[in-house]
Amino acid sequence: MLLDDHEMVRQGIELGLGKEADLKVVGSYGTSRDLLEALARRRVDVLVMDFILGPSDMDGLSLIRALSRRFKHCKPIVVTSHYTPATVSLALKAGSYGVLGKTQKLTELIAAIRTVAKGRVYLHPTMLSALQGMQPSSNGRMIESRMELPVTSQLNACLTPKEQEVLRCFLDGMSVGSIAEKFSRSASTISTQKQSAYRKLGIKTDSELFKFTHQFGEPE
Repeated sequence: MLLDDHEMVRQGIELGLGKEADLKVVGSYGTSRDLLEALARRRVDVLVMDFILGPSDMDGLSLIRALSRRFKHCKPIVVTSHYTPATVSLALKAGSYGVLGKTQKLTELIAAIRTVAKGRVYLHPTMLSALQGMQPSSNGRMIESRMELPVTSQLNACLTPKEQEVLRCFLDGMSVGSIAEKFSRSASTISTQKQSAYRKLGIKTDSELFKFTHQFGEPE
């Protein structure tokens, strides 16, 4: 099944998957409510889902957790524009079996579906290396076997302490100048740290930051 609030995206994926003899799309939905109702009626092996749905819909992490509780046979693959180690870590911990960026090719999604259908987690090797770098060496074997990551990694895994401070103050409504005064740094330094954090989180604008933190929780 497919879940994305953009119909054109769903149609494009469905057309691509329709060319594969071993894959069959049995449902395509724009809301989590429609999806959950469909899953109650029909067993599905793999769900390809967007991470950020419509503004009034359930957030991606909550949906993955709900699927893990109610439909254990359904294995979610997340396709997201926020393709960073932090968001991948969160999705895997919630119960996703794979995470891909929206800039990746359809052939990689097809490979992910086939892998996940066998009960294995799928990640691009580059992302796996990034996740392994976030974890203590003692966790290496666990990442390779199921790729589950401690929830404590979350956003702190990729942001420096100063970047976390800047974003936290910004989310509290402080301006760049106020943050600079608070930490006795120059405004240009604060601005640079903010933009560095944005790059690591895969976002570009202030509105994307607020949407991001609403989905995944603020940096701790």
